[in-house]
Amino acid sequence: MENHTKVIEFVLAGFKSHPGSQLLLSVLFSTMYVVTLVGNACMIFIIRMDSKLHTPMYFFLENLSILDICYSSVITPKAALAFSLGRRTISYNGCASQMFFFSLFGTTEAFFLAVMAYDRFTAICYPLLYHIIMNKRLCVLMVVGSYLSGCINCAIQTGFTFSLSFCGPKEIKHFFCDVPAVMHASCSDTFVNELVMLAVCGSIIVGTTLVVFISYGYIIITIVQMPSAESKHKAFSTCSSHMLSIILFFGTVFFMYAQPWATSSPEKSNIISMLYTTVIPMLNPFIYTLRNKEVKWSLREIVKKERLF
Repeated sequence: MENHTKVIEFVLAGFKSHPGSQLLLSVLFSTMYVVTLVGNACMIFIIRMDSKLHTPMYFFLENLSILDICYSSVITPKAALAFSLGRRTISYNGCASQMFFFSLFGTTEAFFLAVMAYDRFTAICYPLLYHIIMNKRLCVLMVVGSYLSGCINCAIQTGFTFSLSFCGPKEIKHFFCDVPAVMHASCSDTFVNELVMLAVCGSIIVGTTLVVFISYGYIIITIVQMPSAESKHKAFSTCSSHMLSIILFFGTVFFMYAQPWATSSPEKSNIISMLYTTVIPMLNPFIYTLRNKEVKWSLREIVKKERLF
């Protein structure tokens, strides 16, 4: 049996470059985080303030904004601080906690997007039954179920990853404690862990993507059959923002976790990781606002009321 020094901290070695670039990255990450907080907080505020937006679609959108704030907060502040101060270390327990919450919120977001696709399918394909099917109880159960699914996945991923051995001072070739990068830093055989990650993450991605594709398949067929051009335009504009979010999120996540070679060279995945950890949570409020007349109208009404006071 080999003697190994117990690892008490890791070094986050993603984006190695000269000091000037580190400062630029710090400013970039900090700016994106502030925009994420402000944008998603505004979405939550608008939906809460306007009673016309108290519908299942906006209930899910409000919860997505809350989730995006949590999701980004797990990664971005720590990364910005590391770039600005040059302190790249993270404790063993801190790394495990970061991985746990990142997996929790990331998995939950995948299920949220699938739930939102089902919501749009019900609204467009069964408009007369929409409020009966998508009642408040079902909406709450869907949100709770998404979080429970996230809890199961993050417990599996974190448990399996930190059951590995880590020998001596270890570099994680990433800017946060992601599963493939931490796994790659281990001195244990990771074959079983890679199979588990591929099986669990692959099934989640494939399952949620199937729900999305089936839902939007029926949506497209229904829209094409609509007699009115105005109805078609309204239906497409409602769904297009959601489809853009889905393409961005599932495209990057599939590249990261559902490929057999996902753990082979994690240092090459930093740019892709930036997309789904910082850029997508920042863009979601803009995607849903710019393509949504109801949200823009509500925002104008709130601004008018504030001016009156």
